[in-house]
Amino acid sequence: MRQPTLTSTASFQALENHAATAEDWEMRELFAADPKRFARMSLEAAGLFLDYSKNRLDGRTLELLAALARERGVEARRDAMFAGERINNTENRAVLHTALRAPRDNKLVVDGQDVNLEVHAVLDRVRSFTDAVRSGEWLGHTGKPITDIVNIGIGGSDLGPKMVVLALRHYAHPRLRMHFVSNVDGHDMDAALSQVDPETTLFIVASKTFTTAETMMNAQTARSWFLGHAPEEALARHFVAVSTNTEAIKAFGIDPANMFPFWDWVGGRYSVWSAIGLSVALAVGFGYFSDFLAGAHEMDQHFASAPIEQNMPMILALVGFWNREFLDAHSVTIAPYHQDLNRFPAYLQQLDMESNGKCVTRDGDPVDTPTCPAIWGEPGTNGQHAYFQLLHQGTDLTPIDFIAALRPAHEMEHHHTALLANCFAQSEAFMKGKTIDEVRADLQAQGLSAEEVERLAPHKTFPGNRPSNTILMERLTPSTLGALIALYEHKTFVQGVIWNVNSFDQWGVELGKVLAKKIEAELAGEPQPANHDSSTNGLIARAKAAF
Repeated sequence: MRQPTLTSTASFQALENHAATAEDWEMRELFAADPKRFARMSLEAAGLFLDYSKNRLDGRTLELLAALARERGVEARRDAMFAGERINNTENRAVLHTALRAPRDNKLVVDGQDVNLEVHAVLDRVRSFTDAVRSGEWLGHTGKPITDIVNIGIGGSDLGPKMVVLALRHYAHPRLRMHFVSNVDGHDMDAALSQVDPETTLFIVASKTFTTAETMMNAQTARSWFLGHAPEEALARHFVAVSTNTEAIKAFGIDPANMFPFWDWVGGRYSVWSAIGLSVALAVGFGYFSDFLAGAHEMDQHFASAPIEQNMPMILALVGFWNREFLDAHSVTIAPYHQDLNRFPAYLQQLDMESNGKCVTRDGDPVDTPTCPAIWGEPGTNGQHAYFQLLHQGTDLTPIDFIAALRPAHEMEHHHTALLANCFAQSEAFMKGKTIDEVRADLQAQGLSAEEVERLAPHKTFPGNRPSNTILMERLTPSTLGALIALYEHKTFVQGVIWNVNSFDQWGVELGKVLAKKIEAELAGEPQPANHDSSTNGLIARAKAAF
């Protein structure tokens, strides 16, 4: 049955009417009117604390947003996902990344297969292999232990593992150095190979089908480089695969015993919990990898059971939806005040924008509202000295998610005090701003002339009233990182259900791949001008002239 358009629903229309009354709200006034606003608009789950009080909304807004979620069937779709129903309707697949982090005793049968049994069988193999490499039992072809691991993947096979390995660097094995290659640009592979020794390097080729163009080009380059230093029979000690294509990996020279599979119900951007996380388990050890899965599972349980009004992913999604639809926020910036989360904004770019960057509904109809905002960001204090100027005084309203750990993993306490002070001060500054009268008073107190005060005052005024969320954890640990990622996964899912888009396909990445194959053939052979526009033909010609 086709779902009604979003704008035709009674709950959306109620929100539109409400938004008209909320247009002129000032957060300063909302805080002044409700001394308990912070307590009312914050919650805890799975080791995370969310403060969403610095958003331009009130209790009635939240009631209407919750009504919208119910009218759009968010809870029913959530339950269908956890049950293994084929909610990815364009590919006729279940969506079961949550099953990848469920405990061993959580039985789930889908299409006659015990999913949990299969997941833990692979995890057991990951444990055995990673234990052998980390202990030094697994040796390279000359009898030396592994010192460097190169993960070759792209998209979710790169962004997830790389982000997590960087975030959990304090838990990493001291002997193992991790490298990640994803870009088909040869400079990426060249940089990695220049740092490693073929006698002590292990390559992970992460491609479900073992046909992903960029990954396989990089894998073949790594293979050729390795064979320039070692015999072909040595490949089996230095290359493993995260894949399901046994024949292809055998032809490559990888021992099928060292192939770690996953399933078609694991989307790339949701795959770090699967064997795609092999590099994570190698870096931090299977025990910490298990903690990472357990943290995500704790957030899953909260998402699956908490009512909408106390459900952290639901609230994060609904507040974001309000900002996108009714405050016209075209983008969201992610500001982690933790250097080890420096790749988290890039990870969320794929998670959110590849999932919900859609212009048609699940029924194939045009969507009738804006969907996914652009996601971007950098670690907090660096961002303060780069793009925060635009966020404070620019013409666009850009909501911000501040993320911080209350305790550091280092002993430089004065650094951490300054870091948290900056995080909290920025969230306050975005909310409060600074009025022109306040600016005038400051300038007058400095002894400036009336003329100079009036000249400078407009430049030093901050409009404020800019929305933000703050997410805190006690420490950045494998468990809290797992919960944080799962929080954003479920937030993305909820918004996709409200917009009625399929958050689990990504057809938009295919067209460029198809055209690239044709152009690559022309760059290596004869141009086919009739196939292209004048711009593309001109670019091909210039490239061929440079070869």
